[in-house]
Amino acid sequence: MNPDSKQNPNTVELPEPTGWPIIAAFGLTLLFAGLMTSLVITLLGFLICLSGFIGWFLDVFPHPRHFYVPVEQPPRPETTARSIQYLKIGERGHRMRLPIEVPPLWAGVKGGLVGAAFMASMACIWGHFMYGSIWYPVNLLSAAAIPEFAEASTETLKEFNLFSLVVATFSHGSISIMIGLLYITLLPMLPAKFAWFWGGIITPLIWTGFLFATMRFVNPILSQRVDWYWFIACQIVFGMVCGYIVFKEEKVETMQSLSFAAKLGIEAPEAKK
Repeated sequence: MNPDSKQNPNTVELPEPTGWPIIAAFGLTLLFAGLMTSLVITLLGFLICLSGFIGWFLDVFPHPRHFYVPVEQPPRPETTARSIQYLKIGERGHRMRLPIEVPPLWAGVKGGLVGAAFMASMACIWGHFMYGSIWYPVNLLSAAAIPEFAEASTETLKEFNLFSLVVATFSHGSISIMIGLLYITLLPMLPAKFAWFWGGIITPLIWTGFLFATMRFVNPILSQRVDWYWFIACQIVFGMVCGYIVFKEEKVETMQSLSFAAKLGIEAPEAKK
């Protein structure tokens, strides 16, 4: 125990959160997945796994990293001449599950949509400079749902197609919103000092690596047409924009200390007394 914690009885020493274990686990997964796919995936998994173990090791050696959390003094029990009212299990101040506060749901929706707009803009810029048409990345995105577009010629993909635009907009928007909602749960559990790094860079690299490893089996023709370097850049831009919006939003308390009836929006009977 750090001696500083003994001098201040109003704080408690806790291990500092770290994201290195999940990086090591992801690298280990890629390492074994590469045994069934390719040597490149195995080497990538080995490097990610090695960096994860090194970062994890440095978090606990030579001294484990800790931080101090202020302790809220529990309210004194209300006494009467006859009895003492004790705290009930689940009430605020008894025991909490971290995180206590999370961003609101609409922040995830907003972050996902704004991040999707930035990502789509970068994709259209890439299509304009590489193929002379902003519709090429749109049609390429819709190829995941429209198989004939995956085998279409480059000239066909450069043409405007209303159905392809609708499919690409719906799929891109819905997936971006789901990732934005995922950030609501993910970001509060990441180290606050480096939330931009884990949420904006590492997390997009993780799902990009997963797509790179699986798309060659799901849709090999589409996998060959994707510019993965530009795809990674677009994913990082999305992650940083979405993560920034979600992280900067004012947090709201979770409903973990409320009763089941209160969570459902039903007035608790004891509230009428």
